[in-house]
Amino acid sequence: MDSLFVSAGVVAVAEIGDKTQLLTLALAARYRRVAPILLGILLATLANHGLAAWLGAAVAGWIGPDLLRWIVGGSFLAMAAWCLVPDAADEGAAESRPGWGPFLATLVSFFLVEIGDKTQIATIALAARFHDVILVTCGTTLGILLVNLPAVLLGDVAAQKLPMRLIRAAAAASFAVLGGLTLWQGAALMPG
Repeated sequence: MDSLFVSAGVVAVAEIGDKTQLLTLALAARYRRVAPILLGILLATLANHGLAAWLGAAVAGWIGPDLLRWIVGGSFLAMAAWCLVPDAADEGAAESRPGWGPFLATLVSFFLVEIGDKTQIATIALAARFHDVILVTCGTTLGILLVNLPAVLLGDVAAQKLPMRLIRAAAAASFAVLGGLTLWQGAALMPG
């Protein structure tokens, strides 16, 4: 169960102020329909993070546990640094094609914008760390939903009121702690 809760917590903190949350705010402001937007986010995240978790677990099986520990630890430290860089909404990311409703616009745009995003990279690292595709995918999806639900409900008001610098620092600290612990475990296991 640690993999579920750690994945949800880390990704929730990392998602605050992320470009996908900004996309959610834009979609909420445009469509003003909670259920189809949340369903689109849920399905897009399950698909995207399910693939990412599978990749992370597969990579963990291909390389040895010692090398994996160093790669995952370094990845978490890189994520800590990345979290300190503010995201901006991609231009046109919230635009939908004519005739697309809020569900399809959210599903497609959220899936595409999440590709290569820090929460997707974190999902890969978390699955490699915990070796549990299902619980990591559920955890990261839960984290995304926890952060995006208020964004859908509150729209632009939330984006203007949250202390983004403090939130980015908290996300960076979470990843730094995970990276440090992973590297420390790797160093402790080295023959000396």
